[in-house]
Order: sequence, then structure tokens, then C-alpha cells
Amino acid sequence: MSFGITELVIVLVIVFLLFGTSKLRSFGSDLGSALKGFKNEMSGDKNEESSANTNTTDNETKKEPKKNIN
Repeated sequence: MSFGITELVIVLVIVFLLFGTSKLRSFGSDLGSALKGFKNEMSGDKNEESSANTNTTDNETKKEPKKNIN
């Protein structure tokens, strides 16, 4: 059992009649801002990981040699 174009159009018309244009617009803008925030956070995690990797390599190269105490 699959849905055709006709069934999808009928469902969309019913949703449009139930919620109206203002509700659908606010829902669409909320969904868009949520997706935008999610993408920003995902790209932010990659930037943090790459900066964390460069910080550890920088710290490893800047270590002072250990002094021998007799």
C-alpha cells in the first residue's frame, strides 16, 4: 500500500485547512531555525576538535626538557 500524488494532495489540503497559513508559516520558520542551529553546532564541533588537536600538538612541542636532579 503506497500513497500516490492524489492522496498526498488531499492530506496537505486537510492540514492547510486545520492549521491555517499563520500556523504553517510559524512552524516552517521554527523548523528552519532549528535545522540552522543544528548545522551550526555540528560544524562548531568539528572546529573545536581541530583546534583541540592543534593545541595538544603545540603543547607537546613546547614542553621543556626534564632536568636530572642528583
